[in-house]
Amino acid sequence: MIALKLAYRNLIGAGRRTWLNVIVLSMAYVLIIWQQGLLDGWNRQALRDMIEWEIGGGQYWHEDYDPYDPFTLEDSHALVPTALADASGQPTAPILITQATIYPQGRMQSVVLKGVAPDQKALRLPTAALQADIPEIPTLIGTRMATSANLHMGDVVTVRWRDVNGAFDAAEAKIVRIMKTHVSTVDQGQLWLPLERLQTMMQMPGESTIIVTGQRPSEDRGRSPWVFRDRAYLSRDLSEMIRMKSVSGYIMYAILLSLALLAIFDTQVLAIFRRRKEIGTLIALGMTRGAVIRLFTIEGAMHGILAAIVAAAYGIPLLSLQAIQGFAMPQAVDSFGLAIADKIFPVYSAGLVTGTTLTVLVAVTLVSFIPARQIARLHPTDAIKGKLS
Repeated sequence: MIALKLAYRNLIGAGRRTWLNVIVLSMAYVLIIWQQGLLDGWNRQALRDMIEWEIGGGQYWHEDYDPYDPFTLEDSHALVPTALADASGQPTAPILITQATIYPQGRMQSVVLKGVAPDQKALRLPTAALQADIPEIPTLIGTRMATSANLHMGDVVTVRWRDVNGAFDAAEAKIVRIMKTHVSTVDQGQLWLPLERLQTMMQMPGESTIIVTGQRPSEDRGRSPWVFRDRAYLSRDLSEMIRMKSVSGYIMYAILLSLALLAIFDTQVLAIFRRRKEIGTLIALGMTRGAVIRLFTIEGAMHGILAAIVAAAYGIPLLSLQAIQGFAMPQAVDSFGLAIADKIFPVYSAGLVTGTTLTVLVAVTLVSFIPARQIARLHPTDAIKGKLS
């Protein structure tokens, strides 16, 4: 108790030096929590959007299908088995995928045609618009595709494809809906068509390339040539990106923490140098070297405690406001190929706040202890005379 009182009086007596250290350390608290919360919020938000718009509860892929190899699309199609048509009693969405070419305003552009049932409920795609009764092929596109091809609602564009027998054909497609989605992998370079219409065009009645299950994780009922892909597999690109961002986040974490700890370390070294007569007097009066070391260590730890209080005073309102208002992302992130919303809402979990606070407190205490060990080598007479060996 005496050591706590002395440490508190010494901190208050240091005046501006103490509060400068506290402010720097509190900024480290707030910035670390903000950065980690932003990454956590992006991860949760992106995964939720991908599940709703693309992944569902999981997907069954044709065994030859490879989303990164367009040449596999020619052979990766088969009849949808009855057992997979209604997997686990959940709604499903068979999707037929093939390559094609469109000619907007006389230009040529390669695209991917995706056929999906207009009444599907497995994904959030606004496929109901594909029920339009028009002579042209009703087509659904995303805002990114509309921008890159300079297409608008009601535009008619020529589509050319090659069917299962290798014969080329062409028809007119009409844009009946332009959807806004954060998931660029269901938007960029893609045209969504009614499934039966695309099956007829490709001469593949009842066939599809992948089968998306409902929003709840599905059981693996796959059978040759169908292979089940769960949510972890389908979101691995996002997980890898978040992991890489986390590494850079930890580097920034270390830099911020190092700057704050350096300030504490310098303060403790300076305090020991300036207070060497006081230290010698305390030891001469009977205070053990261990007690003096504890005194300086407690002073350093109290920097961390005061910084946590100051950080809470201005950090909680600021971080809470951003968690509500969100963090606006630049327009260029649309080209990253990942699910990134216009705004990311940080998530500050209790584990994040508690873990960061404890980590900083322990680090500050250790850094305060390191220069305090020098006190063990002091001789009281030398310290009283102003000597510091």
